[in-house]
Order: sequence, then C-alpha cells, then structure tokens
Amino acid sequence: MRAALWFLALFGMAVAIALFAGNNQGTITVFWPPYRVDLSLNLVLLLLALLFFTLHVALRALSALFAMPGQARRWRIQHQERTMHVALLDALSHLVSGRFIRARKAAEVVLARETAMAKGGEVLTYSGRLRALAHLLAAESAQALQDKPARENHFRLALEQAARRDAQETREGVQLRAARWALEDRDALGALAWLDEIPQGAARRTVALRLRLRAARMARQTRLALETARLLTKHRAFSDVAAVGILRALGRELILSAHDAEQLQTVWSKLATQERLIPEIAIEAAQRLMNVGGDVNVARSWLLPVWDRMLAQQGALTQVQRLDLIRTLENGFGLASGAPEPAWLTRIERAQLNNPGDSALQYLAGITCMRLQLWGKAQQLLKQSVLRLQDPELERNAWAALAELAERRGDMPASTQAWQKAANALSKDV
Repeated sequence: MRAALWFLALFGMAVAIALFAGNNQGTITVFWPPYRVDLSLNLVLLLLALLFFTLHVALRALSALFAMPGQARRWRIQHQERTMHVALLDALSHLVSGRFIRARKAAEVVLARETAMAKGGEVLTYSGRLRALAHLLAAESAQALQDKPARENHFRLALEQAARRDAQETREGVQLRAARWALEDRDALGALAWLDEIPQGAARRTVALRLRLRAARMARQTRLALETARLLTKHRAFSDVAAVGILRALGRELILSAHDAEQLQTVWSKLATQERLIPEIAIEAAQRLMNVGGDVNVARSWLLPVWDRMLAQQGALTQVQRLDLIRTLENGFGLASGAPEPAWLTRIERAQLNNPGDSALQYLAGITCMRLQLWGKAQQLLKQSVLRLQDPELERNAWAALAELAERRGDMPASTQAWQKAANALSKDV
C-alpha cells in the first residue's frame, strides 16, 4: 500500500512538472553591461537545482573530511573498550571455571588498558566501576590461590576505586566479598566488622544475612545468629525443614549458654512463640531449668504446649521426641520439689486412657501415680507397660520402680527379681 502511494505521488509530480514546464514561455534577462543574456525560466530553475545539489554535496564532503580525526579517535576508543570488555569476560570465564592464574592475568590486562587510555587523555565515564571490578576479580583469584598479599593489594585498590562517585554501587559488593574472605580465613569478628559497615538496606539482603549467620555462629554469638536466622526465615531463604532445623540448633545453643535459672528464664522470654513450640527447644529448656535448680512448675509449663500438641495431632512428634518429653516429665516428678500436680495427673491419665496401646504413656502414668503415693495403681500400670516398652532406659526405670514398690510391700524376692531385670535392661542400653 505504501509503495502504491509513492508511485501515485511520483506520477503526480511528473504531471505537475510537465504541465508547468511544457508550455512555460517565461524568460529571465540578465544585464551584464555591455551584454544582455536571455535565459529560459526552465533552464534557470534547472541550474539553480544543480547548484543547490552541488553545494550540498560539497558541504557534506567537507564535513566528512573535517570529521575524520574525530571518527579515528572514536574508533580507537571503541577498539580499546572492546579489548577491555573481552579481557573482562575472559577474567570472569576463567574465574568460574577454576583457572585462577589466567583470571588474574586477564583482570590485569583490563587495568593496563584502562590506564593506557587514561594516560592518553581518554577518560571513561564508568572507569571507576571498571577498575573496581577488575581489582575485585584479581583479588578473588588471589584468594583462591591463597596469595594473601596480592589479595590485600587488589582489595585495597578495589575499595579505593569503589569510593568514587561513579562506583558507589560496587562498594557494597566489595565489602561483601571482604566479609566472605574473612569467613574463609576463620576470622568471624572481622567478617562481622565488614558486615556492620554495609548500609542498612544492603545488610538486610539475603546474601548479607547468610554471611552474618555464618559469622555469628563461628564467633559463638548465638543471640545474633538466632536473630539473623529469623530474618532469613522471614525472607524464605531456607526451606521449612531447614529453617526449623537451624532455629532448633540455635535455640538449644542459646539455652545451654544459660548458667542459672534467671538467665534461662530471660533466654526463654526472648524466644519467639514459634520457637518455643519446637519440641527439642522446649524439652531442652525444661531439662536445663531443672538441672540448674529452677522452678519445676515453670519447666512443666514450658512443656505443656508440646504435650498438648502431641495429643492433639497424631504424629506431630517423632518417637524420639515423645520419649524425651516423657523422660523430662519423669525427671521433674523425681525431684523433691517436683511432685506432680493433680492437674498433670489428670492430663496423663486422660492421655493414657485415650491411647491404651501406648506403653510410654502408660509408664508415665505409673510413675506419676508412684510419686503421688498411689502404690497399687502405680504397680498395675508399670506391670502392664514394662513388657511392651521398646526404649531400654524406660524399661530399666520401670523395673527399678517395680523393685522399689516390692520393697515397700516387703516382697524381697519380687524386688530382687525386678532389680535383676533392671540390670538386664541396662546391659541392653549399653
């Protein structure tokens, strides 16, 4: 369609010229004393068109002639830039493929080319970023080669270049690399120092938080590591299983760092609600509180959400977690000040009645009744559970409890037999 319109326009112009010039009788007279020149109007118009075209071509030729030095300069700059870009790509390619010596040489080629251009008066608008990245690649290669003097030299130069106005965005990357190198050198405090220098926005990025988590764990700063792990979990940097595992490990480390009941309660108050529901953390905290002489009732209150979760959701706790919970409750009942409350007896009896086939719950109910001096019921529950217990430690404790009950009744043969079976269970455990 467009071509057809162009043809129509050309035909129209041809017709207009033919109508104008075909019967044009106009003349132009030029007086040049003592001469007189008569020219046809059509000829004058043609000469003017040719003159305009000639002047236009001449001016274009002169412009191209005078632009040749500038074009040659631009060509040289483009050639140098292409060479630097190729060298930069070579450095990156060699670095990711493990050829660290070649990577460092390619980065040094970039620096040499840029220096030559600067000496020639050609300053690139992105020279700061280019030099910072080249020094960073050379430092990364030197780090892989364990050449620390070369790494420190290139890193210092990269940091200087990154301080320029046109390379501010590169500075954060240089600082993150410095933190990672410090971690590789097992310098956790140095890594944390570099991470503290990063702006707040960059410090909340996932890569910075991962480095902070590693540095905090290496420096044994469990509280900082736990706070960082929470942020990473919020950013979904870990899978659900990995997040729970990391929070569980850090929570237990934080609990074990408490040396008295007051410290432990302070640690517990700073844990998030989700972390308190992790069985290993709650069980560890309750056991630790009882070990340092804390309030047993407080320890039981920490275990209550885990207990309710175990009963409410089938399979919410693994078998190991269930046994640890039962052992911790049993240890609390065994303390002089830890006699079970009636409310706990009710909870345990209800759980045992709702799960009659669970020998561990039956054992716990028997131990609870024994602590409450309900001797007959305790003996009945322990006898029913001891033959079905799979855990050697619980089996040993059950036989020991039966031996104590037999001694209380004055049945020494039954007591001796129970102690022998407790010893056999202990040998299984060993």
